[in-house]
Amino acid sequence: MTFRNEFSYETRPVRVVFRPGAAVTATPGEAARLGLRRSLVVCGSRGEAVARAVADALGDTCVGVHAEARMHVPVEDADRAVAAVRAAGADGCVAVGGGSAIGLGKAIALRTGLPLIAVPSTYSGSEMTPVWGLTEHGTKRTGRDPVVQPRSVVYDPTLTLTLPVPLTVTSGVNALAHAVEALYAPDTSPLISVMAGEGVRAMAEALPRLAADPEDLDARSRALYAAWLCGTCLGSTTMGLHHKVCHVLGGTFRLPHAETHTVVLPYVLAHNAPAAPHALAVLRRALGADDAPRALWELAGCLGAPRSLAELGLAEGDVTPAADRVAGEPYANPRPVTADEVRAVLRAAYEGDPPEPAEATTL
Repeated sequence: MTFRNEFSYETRPVRVVFRPGAAVTATPGEAARLGLRRSLVVCGSRGEAVARAVADALGDTCVGVHAEARMHVPVEDADRAVAAVRAAGADGCVAVGGGSAIGLGKAIALRTGLPLIAVPSTYSGSEMTPVWGLTEHGTKRTGRDPVVQPRSVVYDPTLTLTLPVPLTVTSGVNALAHAVEALYAPDTSPLISVMAGEGVRAMAEALPRLAADPEDLDARSRALYAAWLCGTCLGSTTMGLHHKVCHVLGGTFRLPHAETHTVVLPYVLAHNAPAAPHALAVLRRALGADDAPRALWELAGCLGAPRSLAELGLAEGDVTPAADRVAGEPYANPRPVTADEVRAVLRAAYEGDPPEPAEATTL
């Protein structure tokens, strides 16, 4: 492959602690390192028990637990969380959980400028990005701001041991989507190619092991490592068609986040493949397959993940308005995007048939 000899790459200041048990044993030290004396812990209802354990470890430096994080971060939830921070006089935030909890922590950081510590319990990768998202009136808005980048990330593989297998699989494929889009982003680089390829390889190897044995701590650690790499790729590049489609399907049509990424990814990749030969070459090596879109579709299917948007609850009549909304907003993508092309991608994802081989896709 030709070396990409024109690029820019920006490293972002973040400290990472990675070890089993770190959620309780390392988080207090990370808060102290940042000079935090009044941290508010935020989480969702599913992860409240773990969040309270982290709060207990913080001791007197914790001013409370706010367990109201929800998927896609509704703006009214962000309003309540910011009010809770101000009422408690918090000087920082510790987000414990998956993408919803970390997303709420980012919303707090965006509004207040307070430092954020992330303790992820899924493979969303949000902890490694300066990307924030808020949903209001059925529309999910996203943006980038360095203030929302967690200052410290505590990776504790034991937190993922209780993650149900279906969510483990879809969360892992969600991470893969970050790496895939980073490979064909306009601001990609050779460093991104290395991290994305390794992230895809590690996650694709870990997920079948976790489906067979959810308590395999080594596989859990490898998957969390992969999510770290994939999230870093997303945080360093511009999102394309895949993420835009998923933001519309989630924010407007209320489809579940990780499951939607899992279904959509093979079809968007098949669509973009002819315009992204370097990305396809990296993915072929990482997946050990000639047809990368088909390999991702088969990986999700053999692990029991959903394969169609119809399974997720999208109505057939929503395909066209969803396509119009996606095509109506500009964003970077290796292939030009029209409503008709997005409609074709969504139609294929709605039906869930195998994606066409990348070579058969026409420009």
